[in-house]
Amino acid sequence: MNIDFSLDPTFSWYVVLLLISGLATVCIGLVPASGLSAGWRIFNVIAGVAFFGYGIYLGFFFEGGTYIIFFKAFIVPIVLIVNFVRSLANRNKTAVPVPPQAQGPYPGQAPFQQYPAQAPAPAQAPAPAPQAGGEPVA
Repeated sequence: MNIDFSLDPTFSWYVVLLLISGLATVCIGLVPASGLSAGWRIFNVIAGVAFFGYGIYLGFFFEGGTYIIFFKAFIVPIVLIVNFVRSLANRNKTAVPVPPQAQGPYPGQAPFQQYPAQAPAPAQAPAPAPQAGGEPVA
């Protein structure tokens, strides 16, 4: 095991942070209700496995020499966490259904309702009654 904070604290902290950021990124990618698309979830898992695997390699199998400090290992998890939180916030905004607005009747639609500018019809004379012969008188 290569983690020794008294011998080389920078290397030891780098390994620990690689492991933590890798696990956090994998966990975010595995949450199905995160609101992330399938592509972003797959990217989270791949990046997390890569960070975690490099941390395991440096912590347990590395035998000295040169190693590369990837600052992306600290930037990418922060960006992915921000994207995760933003997608959760957007999912909550769109999940609330909006009830339809009630509308009042338009003029002339309700029974016996006239248009505002229309005057009532003038009164008409009653139709003549038919006579006994069946023909009306003019």
